[in-house]
Amino acid sequence: MGTVFSFDVRGGEPEAVRTALEEAIAQLHRVDEVFSTYREDSQISRLVRGELTVEECDPEVAEVLELGAEAERVSDGWFSTRYEGQLDPTGIVKGWAAERAALHLAAAGASGVNVNGGGDVQLYGVPGPHRPWRVGVSDPLRPGSLAAVVSAAGVDELAVATSGTAERGAHIVDPRTGRSAVTDLLAVTVVGPRLTWVDAWATAAFAMGSRAGLDWLESLPDVEALLITAGDEVRCTGGLAQRLG
Repeated sequence: MGTVFSFDVRGGEPEAVRTALEEAIAQLHRVDEVFSTYREDSQISRLVRGELTVEECDPEVAEVLELGAEAERVSDGWFSTRYEGQLDPTGIVKGWAAERAALHLAAAGASGVNVNGGGDVQLYGVPGPHRPWRVGVSDPLRPGSLAAVVSAAGVDELAVATSGTAERGAHIVDPRTGRSAVTDLLAVTVVGPRLTWVDAWATAAFAMGSRAGLDWLESLPDVEALLITAGDEVRCTGGLAQRLG
């Protein structure tokens, strides 16, 4: 998946949680083996070349492709699982994989789970009594500074994902042109229950631009967002303030 994953796991029976963590890590390695577009022997690469059908791939391939199709439908095509005319589900795999790993740990009895995949985070439970998880949102115009802090207070699950150009440059593609998205945005951070979706929504909203992106994000249920433009303007959805702290 071309990124680094980190885990912060609290509580639970130590042996059960340790086993679940090992299984979660193994799952992530398997996801890379199956979905990497850089590995010629991955199932996705072989699927693109016509050497496999979806039915011949692991069941997770069909699952991810269905999620990608749903993201494309909800975003009216601003999110896509195609790149340069070929199948490429990279944009949804990372969030899905991190969410699945976090859920596996929570199911094993951990009372607090934080899985970070390349800066996008899936949270479950709490890190300690009366202490919610808190996630800092980087300021793309001021390296080392935070634009906001998102709190998971009052909820059992929360995900935070950011798409932008600050760290990886112009890597987000406009599905209409097939070229790098040219917008007034530097970063879009989306907050919601599931990382699979907030990661996809952040990508789609960035490609839309600040005005259309904010309007669209406002229309989605259980989603809040923070958008930062190249002109240092901060825009946010109406309910975001309830998630800051």
